[in-house]
Amino acid sequence: MTNTGFHAIESRAFYVLLLLGGLVTAAGLGAAHYMEVHGHVVTGMSNQVVWGLPHVFAIFMIVAASGVLNVASIGSVFGQTAYKPRAPLSGLLSLALLAGGLMVLMLDLGRPDRVIVAATHYNFTSVFAWNVFLYSGMAAIIAIYLWTMFERRLNGYSKAAGIAALVWRFALTTGTGSIFGFLVARQAYQSALLAPLFIVLSFAWGLAVFLIVQSVMYAWNGHTLPEDVRRRMARLLGVFVAASLYLVAVYHGTNLYFARQSAFEAFILLGRGDELGVFPALFWGGYVVVGALLPMLLLFMPRGAGPNGMLAASALVVAGAFALLFVFIVGGQSFPLEIFPGHEVTSSFADGAVELYRPRWPEWLLGIGGLGAAFVLTAIGIRALDFLPQDDFAAPGAKVAE
Repeated sequence: MTNTGFHAIESRAFYVLLLLGGLVTAAGLGAAHYMEVHGHVVTGMSNQVVWGLPHVFAIFMIVAASGVLNVASIGSVFGQTAYKPRAPLSGLLSLALLAGGLMVLMLDLGRPDRVIVAATHYNFTSVFAWNVFLYSGMAAIIAIYLWTMFERRLNGYSKAAGIAALVWRFALTTGTGSIFGFLVARQAYQSALLAPLFIVLSFAWGLAVFLIVQSVMYAWNGHTLPEDVRRRMARLLGVFVAASLYLVAVYHGTNLYFARQSAFEAFILLGRGDELGVFPALFWGGYVVVGALLPMLLLFMPRGAGPNGMLAASALVVAGAFALLFVFIVGGQSFPLEIFPGHEVTSSFADGAVELYRPRWPEWLLGIGGLGAAFVLTAIGIRALDFLPQDDFAAPGAKVAE
């Protein structure tokens, strides 16, 4: 059968999308410059909450960049034929999300020019130093992986490159989770469960992002995803979401087992000490209900989720991801440090007090600007090269080989 594939993005529409994405990215860069000139006093961050909303965006994109490559791994490493046409788009999205996340991360930390110091002077006792290798190595391996897909003479090396990418992205997500797991000063973190938790979260978030992009591109070109592929990917997303919810429950359940963690868990889960009740609302409503239970309900329906149901479930998973990360990153810092266990600490520096964090407009613009940068890179890649899934559209409803 003839593989008609996707039409290239129409020139006018492409440049309109590129302009919009560029404007969003420029707004993010402008916000970063504004923060650089005036200092982080123009943000909602403080001495207690040093990782704010931009870090929520950055960590989401980096973790999703690892997980979205899972689609390529299933096809080339595990030999699932239905996933192989989706491998190039998976690799492109991984590179774009990683670039967008690192852009936000470096600009939010300030003095991005000094990244050269971290790249040339290593402190191997620091997990941050290891992540410099992991992020740069991830980009290089994905580029090689894509090369083996597009260059016919190198197709035989695609599986080996896929295995390398699989191992490396596990290491990358482990490193990202370990950044928090090794922070023993914060009661929210300091847990060995965070590394495997971040790996499973990456599976769910990455696949959700991939399904959103894939659904939009199919609809753009007037095509429908083959039914058996849609059902398979919907079930897989449901399994990943369920596994993520389970590990999040285990993480909090483990914390509740220790008496010294009870105050923090009451703060996050019940809002005890949180005047605004933001964290329990985002955790229970934003993550558990919106980001987990509703998507599973849509994905595990008896007749299966239709195209719109799968798209809605994926969008809900992404929304829940931001809610969970805000609770985890910001809530973990808002809870006061336990500097002197067993003693109440007060000072003019608000020691022992809950920090009320409200993100301001530069933080929103920087985070959204990172998404804009990822969008621009994705659009250019789709326009310039053959990154879109090449299903057989000659026979509507045709089965994809197992």
